[in-house]
Amino acid sequence: MKKEKKKKRKKLVRYNTPFEKICTLPSLAGILTFYIVPFFAVIYYAAVDNPISKKFVGIMNFKNLFTNDAFITASKNTVVLALITVPPAVVFSMFLAMLMESKIPGKSVFRSIFLSPVMVPAASVVLVWQVLFHYNGTLNSIFAKLFSLDPVDWLKSEYCLVVIAVLFLWKNLGYNMILFLSALSGMPKDLLEVADLEGAGRLYKFFAIKLRYLSPTIIFVTILSMINSFKLFREVYLLTGDHPFNRLYLLQHYMNNTFKSLDYQKLSSAAIVMMVIMSVIIGALIFFDDRFGGDIEE
Repeated sequence: MKKEKKKKRKKLVRYNTPFEKICTLPSLAGILTFYIVPFFAVIYYAAVDNPISKKFVGIMNFKNLFTNDAFITASKNTVVLALITVPPAVVFSMFLAMLMESKIPGKSVFRSIFLSPVMVPAASVVLVWQVLFHYNGTLNSIFAKLFSLDPVDWLKSEYCLVVIAVLFLWKNLGYNMILFLSALSGMPKDLLEVADLEGAGRLYKFFAIKLRYLSPTIIFVTILSMINSFKLFREVYLLTGDHPFNRLYLLQHYMNNTFKSLDYQKLSSAAIVMMVIMSVIIGALIFFDDRFGGDIEE
């Protein structure tokens, strides 16, 4: 049987003609120019003292990086922002998807409302947030009239991360919800029907059936939300500029500022550290998904 399968696979293999290989050259050239060469250039700059003398210093740049106060502050803020945005983005979007799946009136309208922030440009989102959370903005005016509270400069206060987290959730919940809705629609209904006949409760059906079938989507949405949390630099930069309030100083601010000062060693070292951390986290999530939901996919 195995020999027959191998013969069938060999028959299905189609060797590329010279013309087809030539057609792939532009794509290969683009990948080489914009991905592979810059990747090795970053490793090179992280291993030398500066681009002029080009003296090899090993891991000295990484040692200097981990003693840099700006890098440590930016790393802590980025981690905290990811922790307060990614879990709610996954949990709330899954809850909304299950709510949209149930028999409630006006589901299509709610789906459109939740998905509409995805289509709004970043500049427009920032303008809305400036109007709401400015020192003389709408929110302070409402609090002053209703509760006689003093105005707060939200983006320079202890609530600044909460403001950015709300922006992130408003922007991403709808898209994540659509991903969960797609996963729920592909779930085998016969298992749920059997569970109903056996008298299983909602919690049992959720944890024993739905959660296991949703595990690949949960991992994917988690990874996507993590990537989007790093992209929050765009909105934070438009709201606060190069040097924001200390608690809003993110890794992307640090890397952007070191690029402006042409400090390639710090920039390259920070980029490598960021890549390694993201790779470890994503690898751990994929490993967990294989252990938890691999048997379902088979």
